[in-house]
Amino acid sequence: MKPKLQATGLAAEALRDSPFGESAMSTEPGLADKDMIINFGPQHPAMHGTLRLVLRLDGERVRKCDPEMGYLHTGFEKLGEYRTFNQYVVVTDRMNYLSAMANNIGYACAVEELLGIELPPRAKAIRVVMAEMSRISDHILSIGLQGMDLGAFTAMLWAFIEREKVYDVFELTSGGRLTTSYTRVGGLAFDFPEECERRIRKFLETLEGVLGEIEGMLSHNRIFIDRSKGVAHFTREQCIAYGVTGPVARASGLDRDMRRDRPYLDYEQYDFEVPIETDGDVYARYLVRLAEVRQSARIVRQALDAMPAGPYNALGKVTLPDKDDVYSKMESLIQHFMLEMPGHGIKTPLGQVYHSTESPNGELGWFIVSDGTGVPYRVRVRPPSVYQFQAVQPMIEGRLVADVVATMSSLNVIAGELDR
Repeated sequence: MKPKLQATGLAAEALRDSPFGESAMSTEPGLADKDMIINFGPQHPAMHGTLRLVLRLDGERVRKCDPEMGYLHTGFEKLGEYRTFNQYVVVTDRMNYLSAMANNIGYACAVEELLGIELPPRAKAIRVVMAEMSRISDHILSIGLQGMDLGAFTAMLWAFIEREKVYDVFELTSGGRLTTSYTRVGGLAFDFPEECERRIRKFLETLEGVLGEIEGMLSHNRIFIDRSKGVAHFTREQCIAYGVTGPVARASGLDRDMRRDRPYLDYEQYDFEVPIETDGDVYARYLVRLAEVRQSARIVRQALDAMPAGPYNALGKVTLPDKDDVYSKMESLIQHFMLEMPGHGIKTPLGQVYHSTESPNGELGWFIVSDGTGVPYRVRVRPPSVYQFQAVQPMIEGRLVADVVATMSSLNVIAGELDR
């Protein structure tokens, strides 16, 4: 007869404090004989240093999973209650740091809806270009990292090269690469530089060739296919129940895209398709992102071809005046002072608004409550990564430990969006 095992000392304390509670302390045959509770992350490379899963294993089989979030402790929402509407733009950069430009744009659109501001056509077109370039950068890097996590290191290097090209464009436009802080309420920090269009078109000319190389390396790779097809299956109904959006939902057959279903920035004027897959597995998510990169390039070309002239900021008392006017005109100096100095800022009407955009990871929503001052009374964000991360549990329970790596890489969870 096998002796019953019982954890003592620090091991007992760790089990007692685990998400599985006292059941983890059982000395009955089961956990004592073969089950094991482990931390998968945050040190594990597949968890990118900021995510953690507590797994209960039966050999290599995951019996139970408990996702844990909150390793960055940023307090993004609370920060919004102590900053003016424009000051908060720099905070949005740090949420999804792989898609800072998309976050800037989504937040600015929400404040503009609250204020009832109509952007000039040039500002809308530039924002569309920047948002889609951000989607290209995010998706292609996500594909590369997915390949890296499953052993295809070369694909990751190719993806990083393309991302750096996009960052060159961001630096030329905003002065920043990773965190851009490019938007302002009512427009943009800077106009579109003349050199920018040439850089973007040159990037798009070579993009298709790189996508073909990545596709050839991964889509016809026996190891990648075996590690991704049929793994972490998630149905359309589960996506709805868990609130999952973006490429993960579209890979499960949920035909939803905010650019088409709730248009903003005149997206209804652009001709593009919303890629849909139905298998709902790791491989389907890879295919959706690959197709969306091509659709984003298609949108960028259309926006550049029809780029209107004119102002890049809305007229009125909510946008910063031109610097030359600030230095030479009293009215512009006063306006700049009233918008930027502590205790002032943009005066918004009493009320609340929810506005959502289609960020690279899914629906990015902003709920803003105004009390009529220059600082939001309440800021609440709906980041897509929170919903993707909670879906990890049903995806991997019952599967192998190796499938955890493949699953996490297909979700593209950004930890900066998790902590409130």
